[in-house]
Amino acid sequence: MSQQLVRFSRILEIVGDIIKVCVPVDQHGSKVNVRLGDLARITLDSGETLPAQIIAIHRDQVSLQVFAGTKGISTGATITFLGHPMLSTYSGNILGRVFNGVGEPIDGGPDLSMDPKIAIGGPSVNPCERIVPKRMIRTDVPMIDLFNCLVESQKIPIFSVSGEPYNQFLARIGIQADADIVVFGGLGLIFDDYYTFRQAFEDAGVFSRTVMFINQASDPIVERLLVTDMALAVAERFAVEENKRVLVLLTDMTAYADAMKEVGISMDRVPSNRGYMGDLYSQLARRYEKACDYAKGGSVTILSVTTMPGDDVTHPVPDNTGYITEGQFYLHHGVLDPFGSLSRLKQNVIGKVTREDHSQIMNTMVRFYAGAQEASKKQAMAFELSDFDKQQLKFGELFKQRFMNIEVSMPLEQALDLAWQTLAECFSQEQLLMKQSLIDKYFPATTESV
Repeated sequence: MSQQLVRFSRILEIVGDIIKVCVPVDQHGSKVNVRLGDLARITLDSGETLPAQIIAIHRDQVSLQVFAGTKGISTGATITFLGHPMLSTYSGNILGRVFNGVGEPIDGGPDLSMDPKIAIGGPSVNPCERIVPKRMIRTDVPMIDLFNCLVESQKIPIFSVSGEPYNQFLARIGIQADADIVVFGGLGLIFDDYYTFRQAFEDAGVFSRTVMFINQASDPIVERLLVTDMALAVAERFAVEENKRVLVLLTDMTAYADAMKEVGISMDRVPSNRGYMGDLYSQLARRYEKACDYAKGGSVTILSVTTMPGDDVTHPVPDNTGYITEGQFYLHHGVLDPFGSLSRLKQNVIGKVTREDHSQIMNTMVRFYAGAQEASKKQAMAFELSDFDKQQLKFGELFKQRFMNIEVSMPLEQALDLAWQTLAECFSQEQLLMKQSLIDKYFPATTESV
């Protein structure tokens, strides 16, 4: 008899959504067809079956996380181990489709049960197969393209707080980014947010190059832990097998970490910082490290949202995330903060695949905006302002209007020209402290005014 048909009926414990079953060893001293992360099928007394996943193995006890919850399951149920991990559908037919946390289509489209399947949650890429990131992903968002470039194979989060328009902003990046394929993973979304993302992709005409994996707030908590692995597994295949430049969008990774905490508590694991499990860092890193620029393929770039409870950047989730990722974007008060945001890979593309004046413009604009902030503090305290302070204040207002608003959309070259125009409206050439060759080439001759 096939091992996959063997049923085990000695259920030891049912606590929350966790079932513990006794699995005796065989004559060779190993458990029959039981591996961490594999799937199992629970057969109820009524004949109904429920999917579950192996989440812990201790001696002869195997712990199963039941996707749909343990309501209605009795100790008379039987468990069959399937011998393989969670699978996700992978083929050209998944483009333009929406799946739930267990990989089932939820958009009412054609059945995909006969399409090829791939295992999720595999290891990250061999470093020998990676190349140094050197290509830029244009988003047409000035605060990203001009000041903190998004580079292919980068992993970078958007740090924000509840109430900020980070979902709308993430959707706009998915629409405007020059990627071949966008893979979206929604974690704990309310229906309105899910509908907003889907409608935005459809209205913009990019839904045909988009794959969506959605876990709604009302769905089982364990499915939230599978969405990221499904999205990344599919993205990896598109990059490796079809040489595609894939952009993975994930929201919200704090909800993902909270799901890990909830599962850990139900397993009686000892919590660490603020109730999160001690392996929070390694679990997040395992997902983020899927970002890669393949030497013999395309690339996978990860842009996620990480909300900070209480706007606390020392919260375990953003704190651990910051050690893993290559920078962060700070979205506060509806704008990207030029001081808190950072792309650690931008030097790989600025001035190399972008215009020669990019680096000088970026540094000069941030320098004058910092001066505008200082001048604003002096003005608030009723100090006397110099003429240069007034120039910086004027520049600060124009900078906010023309660049910091996340609704602003323009190509990088247009943003660079607008930056020169803004500088010319506020400062003289001598005040810029830039390379004279760049000033002679790009400074608007007819707009200089102080």
